[in-house]
Amino acid sequence: MVSLANLTNYRIDEDFLKNTVNKAETVLGGKSLGEISLVFVNENKIKEINRHYRRKNEATDVLSFEGLNEIFICPAAVKKQAKKLKNPFRSELMRVLIHGILHLKGYRQEKSKKEAEIMERLEEKILQSINPFDKLRIDAERSRSINGRKKG
Repeated sequence: MVSLANLTNYRIDEDFLKNTVNKAETVLGGKSLGEISLVFVNENKIKEINRHYRRKNEATDVLSFEGLNEIFICPAAVKKQAKKLKNPFRSELMRVLIHGILHLKGYRQEKSKKEAEIMERLEEKILQSINPFDKLRIDAERSRSINGRKKG
């Protein structure tokens, strides 16, 4: 089950997020992750949390707390990253959420290059499992953004 707290001005599609969590659970062996709290915060708040818990004085896109089953996401940082990578916001948000879920499952890309590669493969596998209609919409958004017809 997913509980959502949106402390930002960004509109968040709860069904989209729940679908992403469900697909991740399926790909990761079907075992439920239990109650997951998704908290959407602004750049100042995620920077404060990052500084306090990771000793990094910078905003980031996602922070996961395994023991609490809690994921903090900063939509503003996700949007900046999506723009930099020329990806649609929705696609980048999905990737960031999946990354956070993998951290909840104990994966850590900081451990080793091998662990980072495992995480990357799992992220891609989960992304590929997403509902084809969502995937088509995301691909269409990507195509429009690449062709310069979409701003955002």
